[in-house]
Amino acid sequence: MSSPRRLQARARVNPSSETSRSDVQSESLESSLLRLVNDHQNSAIRLREHTEKSKKKAIKSASRVSDLLVEAVNGGVEECFVNEKRIEVEIRALKTTIKRFAKQTDQWLASTHAINNAIKEIGDFENWMKTMELDCKSIAAAISNIHQS
Repeated sequence: MSSPRRLQARARVNPSSETSRSDVQSESLESSLLRLVNDHQNSAIRLREHTEKSKKKAIKSASRVSDLLVEAVNGGVEECFVNEKRIEVEIRALKTTIKRFAKQTDQWLASTHAINNAIKEIGDFENWMKTMELDCKSIAAAISNIHQS
């Protein structure tokens, strides 16, 4: 196919000075072809521009979707991370409380053992006192028997 410049050059150069009907028709045909080519080029340019705009818009939208997806995923991960930190702090606090309760329990056990030992000693003392009382009574009875005889 001829370039638009050649078609324009042909339209301008006319070998004969007489304008015939075939020349007018060929000139009209050439100008129509020129218009068609120009229209085609213009529509191709507009289509390229539209395609480029659509491509940029699609890339922008895809980037936005990607950012939103990353935010959604990171939001959950961030929340899990914050919860994990809170749990770790609570675990440390619980360990401290457990240690304190363990010390207190040991103290209570020591106190109850001391009380049990004291009660045993009191019981042992009562037994000793009863044994002493019986011994004193038997000695008193023996002395009383000796004294009466």
